[in-house]
Amino acid sequence: MRRLYFLVPETTTARAIVDDLLRARVTWRHIHVLANHSVALEQLPEASLLQSSDVVHSLERGVALGGATGALVGLVALVFPPAQLAIAGGAVVALTVAGAGFGAWTAAMIGVDEPNARLERFRDAITAGQILIMADVPGSREEEIEEMVAVHFPRAAVEGAEATTPIFP
Repeated sequence: MRRLYFLVPETTTARAIVDDLLRARVTWRHIHVLANHSVALEQLPEASLLQSSDVVHSLERGVALGGATGALVGLVALVFPPAQLAIAGGAVVALTVAGAGFGAWTAAMIGVDEPNARLERFRDAITAGQILIMADVPGSREEEIEEMVAVHFPRAAVEGAEATTPIFP
């Protein structure tokens, strides 16, 4: 899947693009619209926390760092067992999993409050009142969808594409 970005000046154009995307068989759950708080997004698929915050990226980092820390603690405990306890490989695995879980939890709590780093380039336009439409489409249909939007809506700025996060297609 590829995520396409379109910047539009007003909700009328955004609504028309969303309608065209739906007619082109892009499902509702693969279309996300983001705007500042002064813009009413009535009957448009608003972006959720997964799209508007940095929770996914933070979650990935938290799992990696927490798992690595848990594995390191487990290996240290294996080499230097506390209070003459017999520690086997299962303890290392358990500490790795516990560290990954704790890291994911804490990082996700932090990431919910952070703006999505991938959307930083659109921040000024959104603040100025423009509307960002994100559409997740198969890579084989990327050019078709971009051309459809460019032909029907010349005021919409096609802002490129990037791969979607595989965890949340």
